[in-house]
Amino acid sequence: MLVELKARFDEKNNIIWAKKLEQAGCHVIYGLVGLKTHSKITLVVRKEEDGIRRYVHLGTGNYNDSTAKIYTDMGLLTCQKAIGADATAVFNMLSGYSEPAVWNKLAIAPIWLRDRFISLIKRETEFAKSGKTAFIKAKMNSLCDRGIIAALYEASAAGVQIDLVVRGICCLKTGLKGISENITVRSIVGNFLEHSRIFYFHNNGFEEVYMGSADWMPRNLDKRVEILFPVEDEKLKHEVIHILDIQLSDNTKARIMQPDGSYLIPSLSPGTSKICAQDYFCKEAIETSNEGKKITVNATPCFEPLTAEPEVK
Repeated sequence: MLVELKARFDEKNNIIWAKKLEQAGCHVIYGLVGLKTHSKITLVVRKEEDGIRRYVHLGTGNYNDSTAKIYTDMGLLTCQKAIGADATAVFNMLSGYSEPAVWNKLAIAPIWLRDRFISLIKRETEFAKSGKTAFIKAKMNSLCDRGIIAALYEASAAGVQIDLVVRGICCLKTGLKGISENITVRSIVGNFLEHSRIFYFHNNGFEEVYMGSADWMPRNLDKRVEILFPVEDEKLKHEVIHILDIQLSDNTKARIMQPDGSYLIPSLSPGTSKICAQDYFCKEAIETSNEGKKITVNATPCFEPLTAEPEVK
């Protein structure tokens, strides 16, 4: 098990848990020298009837019972072989055992996650330059990396529509003539702390959706161990896109960045329905839960007592 001793606000608890785990016989590792481990990954290896199978959980949020109650996060549970192999490679790397020559599905910082993001943005730029539909929709906590911002400006200038949900710090400016006219930025602050990271690229109609632990910040891309993972199942992909679309439609808790850097409440035209993304998802979750609990019940319960003793044979 890996324990990050430099986890903000949780250092003391992590030291206590690390000691308890070691006393119980667990092998505890503490990450790599000079790099904070910020990725959220769990790997369970089981011997089953048909052989060894790896179960992997990858998330956007911390494995923390307190923040899990108030943060909005997302995760993927899978036994896909390619991701399982990558997950094993991650733990081998963190333990100092080995680093693989190639990766299958996961993009890892600080190895090549930055290059992956830049290539995905530039691919949309090339599609726009060739007259094809191109867009990027992304959600994160903060955006202040110069290289990423420069790539987004170039994409916008080429005609890529870029819609961002950035809860906190955002050093990118919108509405700059010839530079960022095709970029929108909104921040959503509600009852829960928006914490998930989602990245959606049109890819000429072959949409690609990713989630991960990293914001578009130098510390995440260059100084931390982070994981970006794809969402490939079509049903799950549509669910993630649905979440992004609802957040981009929020006109209640969202604040829209203006060219001068200020944020304004969206103006509602007459007849426009109010949308609060967090309330919407709470109601959606309740409805989904109730659908699963529906049981067919007779209108009048039949509790008919026996009127005679049963015949004994």
